[in-house]
Amino acid sequence: MARNLLKRYFPTPETIRNNPALRMFDKFLHDPNLFHLNRHSVSVAFFWGLFIAIIPIPGQMPLAALAAVVFRCNMPIAVALAWVSNPFTTPFILVISYAIGSFILQSKHLSFDPNAITFEWFMSSVGIIWKPVLLGCIITGLIAGALGYFAMQLYWRWHVSRAWSKRRKMRQAKSH
Repeated sequence: MARNLLKRYFPTPETIRNNPALRMFDKFLHDPNLFHLNRHSVSVAFFWGLFIAIIPIPGQMPLAALAAVVFRCNMPIAVALAWVSNPFTTPFILVISYAIGSFILQSKHLSFDPNAITFEWFMSSVGIIWKPVLLGCIITGLIAGALGYFAMQLYWRWHVSRAWSKRRKMRQAKSH
């Protein structure tokens, strides 16, 4: 099962609690939901991890960990999902977010040549694009988080019903 695979690669609660860099947060790390792999904890972690990954702010991993503590969800999953935005995916996320934000705000959509995008172009355009990008990121993050939440809910239910079906078939085979 995916649970066993995740347990193999994720750090144990003791490893996280005993990390010297995290000692100051020790009193917040005792909630068992921060490390349990159950339907609620994983689904909420998917929501917050994906939402925070889409928002273009520095410190996404600590923010995802803080969200996990506040909303009592699986911390390793929330923090790992913050890596959805990385140097390879961020340009696509920002372009899609800008398109969504400018559509909703009905603002003038900037046309640009992808080959002509430079730091100077970005700095001269930031005053025009920041509102659509921010609004688009929030909307895209909410959509991505909600899709992740419901996908995990559906996956978890499918997996449990499949396991129950297998057990039922095994019991029927043994009784005959």
